[in-house]
Amino acid sequence: MFLLLAFALSGCVDIDSHSGDESTLTGVALAQKVCSTCHGITGESVSPQFPKLAGQQKEYLVSQLTDFKGHTRSDPLGVQHMWGFTHLTPTQINELADYFSRQQPMHAPARKAAPNARGEMIFRTGLPEQGVTQCSACHGAQGQGNGQFPRLAGQHANYVVRQLQVFKQTDQRPRGAVMKGVTHDLSEADMMAVASYVESLGKSQ
Repeated sequence: MFLLLAFALSGCVDIDSHSGDESTLTGVALAQKVCSTCHGITGESVSPQFPKLAGQQKEYLVSQLTDFKGHTRSDPLGVQHMWGFTHLTPTQINELADYFSRQQPMHAPARKAAPNARGEMIFRTGLPEQGVTQCSACHGAQGQGNGQFPRLAGQHANYVVRQLQVFKQTDQRPRGAVMKGVTHDLSEADMMAVASYVESLGKSQ
């Protein structure tokens, strides 16, 4: 079998340690038998440790899976949970990305308060005095994403904050040059504000 169920508890391991010809599994089979353990059967993950993939931009998913496969994306959670996928074939990567991109877009949690006003301002107008570009310029007016720019609408706020921290503090995401520039002067409070706002943009459950 491609991976053991225990993989979800211990993180990915190199699939050399498992028997069988995993290259014959389709992307849909991988999504439903392996990825679903952390991300949910349709990519609507419950735990904020794992990003929601439902309705994510296909081009973005392909690039990230390719970076995990090649060990060029090295943020801590990526290393822990995704570096085991070294033997994914280009066909499997394409099929996985296609599967999750075709799912219903990720949902926002039930609203308990109005959207974060500070976060909305940063998302829509940026912080020009700090050199922070508005998020909507690349990610779309509704956070829907565009090609290499991921969908943010409905994404776990905690996950978004962690990735903003990675972009600001490290070079562990090789395609993150633009985001490193955006986040260089973004405070923790503003990260939390904009993450809370984009989470609220998803369709309510």
